[in-house]
Amino acid sequence: MSISGEDFENLFSNFRREAFRLETLNDYSGSSDVENIRSFLDGEPQPADYNQDWVDEVRENISSGKRMYRVHILSRPLTPYLRFELGWGYAKNATVGEEFFILDTTEQSNPLDGVPDFWAFDESTVVTMRYGDGGAFLGADKESTAGKWLEYRDIALSHAVPFAEWWERYGSE
Repeated sequence: MSISGEDFENLFSNFRREAFRLETLNDYSGSSDVENIRSFLDGEPQPADYNQDWVDEVRENISSGKRMYRVHILSRPLTPYLRFELGWGYAKNATVGEEFFILDTTEQSNPLDGVPDFWAFDESTVVTMRYGDGGAFLGADKESTAGKWLEYRDIALSHAVPFAEWWERYGSE
């Protein structure tokens, strides 16, 4: 069932314990500011206010005792977009407490091949996301049950490593 943008946004303020995200795409540039991507790829410094609305939301949630974490399924070499997302986005968001894990499929098969991006809130509400060409966000759907999505979360986490560890090893590739 389709969920409105407003109802989807409200989930980030109203969850009580945890919000988990599975990311599966190599390119979300269609949902991003192309000038920020260009600046990153050109080696320019990150603007101080980059992604600030999200950072503020994460900080508020983490400071009130909630957990926000995600697993990104990817393979090397990284796309230009992923170098940007991990180099600027993950690094900044982690400073306020968002947790990141990488499920690198370069040398292992993808145990979640075909599973779409989703958010799971408080292990009870799951929203899957739809993307078009170039990672343009098209909309979201609220799932009727959470069971299989929580299994996907657990599989992803069992095959993933902490972002900082992965980035230290592969971030310069």
